[in-house]
Amino acid sequence: MKIRIKDLRLKTVIGVDDWEREQKQEVVVNLEIEIDDERATETDRIEDTVNYKTLSKRIHLEIEGAQFYLVEKLARRVLEISLEDKRVIKAAVEVDKSHALRFAESVSVRLAAERG
Repeated sequence: MKIRIKDLRLKTVIGVDDWEREQKQEVVVNLEIEIDDERATETDRIEDTVNYKTLSKRIHLEIEGAQFYLVEKLARRVLEISLEDKRVIKAAVEVDKSHALRFAESVSVRLAAERG
C-alpha cells in the first residue's frame, strides 16, 4: 500500500546566500511511503497503518525548527523521518524550493530509499 502526502508547505531557513539566511522561505514537500501491510483496508483502524497526520506533524516540526543550506540535506532529513516507522519499507520525497532560479518556478530534489 502506498500513502502520499502532496504539497506539504513548510517554512524554513534554507539557502547559502546571506539574504536567504535572514528569514524563512517556503518549501513544498511531496512524500510517498510504501508499507507492506494492507490490514487497514480491511480493519478500518488507524493502528493498522502509518498515521499520515502524525507523520506530517513530525516533518513539520523538524523542518520548520531547523536550518539548511541545501535542498538536498532537507530532502534527506524528510526521508529519514519517513523511514523511522518500521512499517515503512520504501519512501520517496521531492522537495521544491520556489524561485531558487531566475525564470524558474522552483528547483527540486528527489530522493528515495528502502529498507535493506
